[in-house]
Amino acid sequence: MTGDRSRSDVTAVVDFLDERREDVAATALDLLGIDTQNPPGATREAVAALESWFTDLGVATERIAPDAAKPNLLATIPGERDATLLFNGHLDTVPFDRESWTRGPLGERDGDRVYGRGATDMKGAVAAMCWVARAFVETDTAPPVDLSFAFVSDEETGGDAGLAALLAADALAADACVIGETTCEGGRHSVTAADRGSVWLTLDAEGEAAHGSRPVLGVNAIDRLYAAVERLREEFGGRALDLGPDVADLVAESVEYYAPTMGADAARELFEHPSINLGTIEGGEAINAVPASARAEVDIRLAPGVYTPDLIADVRECVADCEGIVVADLSWSVGTFEPADSPLVAAVFAVAQDVTGDRVYRRSATGGGDAKKLRNAGIPTVEFGLGTDTAHAPDEYTTLDALAGNAAVYARLPGAFAERL
Repeated sequence: MTGDRSRSDVTAVVDFLDERREDVAATALDLLGIDTQNPPGATREAVAALESWFTDLGVATERIAPDAAKPNLLATIPGERDATLLFNGHLDTVPFDRESWTRGPLGERDGDRVYGRGATDMKGAVAAMCWVARAFVETDTAPPVDLSFAFVSDEETGGDAGLAALLAADALAADACVIGETTCEGGRHSVTAADRGSVWLTLDAEGEAAHGSRPVLGVNAIDRLYAAVERLREEFGGRALDLGPDVADLVAESVEYYAPTMGADAARELFEHPSINLGTIEGGEAINAVPASARAEVDIRLAPGVYTPDLIADVRECVADCEGIVVADLSWSVGTFEPADSPLVAAVFAVAQDVTGDRVYRRSATGGGDAKKLRNAGIPTVEFGLGTDTAHAPDEYTTLDALAGNAAVYARLPGAFAERL
């Protein structure tokens, strides 16, 4: 990398990328050819390839690997301002069943489609990030802000070897982060600026055993357990959540975004009230016996910004009133969000709309992931990626237009973000 780069002008960078659509696709295919199914989630070969990519550009890299099989890679290109925009992408993928694929799960090109496990989630976006780095270096263009890249492991299983390890090592110093997760659905584009909070609740029920032919002589623990879950649904499923104005704006666009796939009423219900799902229930030893014990796991989700411990206190009080039921285990999180008018959200929103020529929704995710970890670490974070609805599905694919669009958005974001600081 040369020492005296020109002042920031992304025109040269954008033009460079426009001429290399096929090259971006080729890099995506190279990454897809490396098997990183998680489990086991080994990413050493993928990290080695990316390390060589940045080293060849003259960009210094650093590996952080608490698990030798699952290393993480950091790289930074210095910019003109004392601020850092971080691009984050995960290298592991969910598993695939070869028998259910008609295309090559480790990469296949057919016309403008690039197939393979991870094509849209999210090796395609990683390839676009790599070419953005190359574009700035080879056009001798100084980014408006420092550009950092973090390519991580262990995202698909929520393990500790990936982003969690970087945060634990205090290795990420950024003013904002864009994660390249695909944020498209049904042809609609979005920037994900929020996630929901959660309460994962394990309930144990105690009853009295009896023979199945004489159930009146016993107390059915499963019946008690199910009644307790139903009471939770009745007391909390219809509770209106207190949404602040920033969250209310995101929820309104979220409802519009999800309405075509689940209906406006269901989308509104998803964010304006707690959602309660009985995920597992187990108990009993035989059909002809009254079960003396049972266990259930309940998943409660809350809109961004709602203070989860307040609900937990009410849930505990409710459970205490259910005879024979105790809370055996509980874990929770608070939903996080970036205001729609924040510098990061505004920059991604504006650039993405300009590049795609379509409306871009500012919305909440229905679940949570690495964005939540970064926001909780004090790094404003959004997800944005063009792609397809085929993540985790057989014959997963992305398109040349999506790859080129991601490269164009990521290349222009540093300038748009710097203008809003």
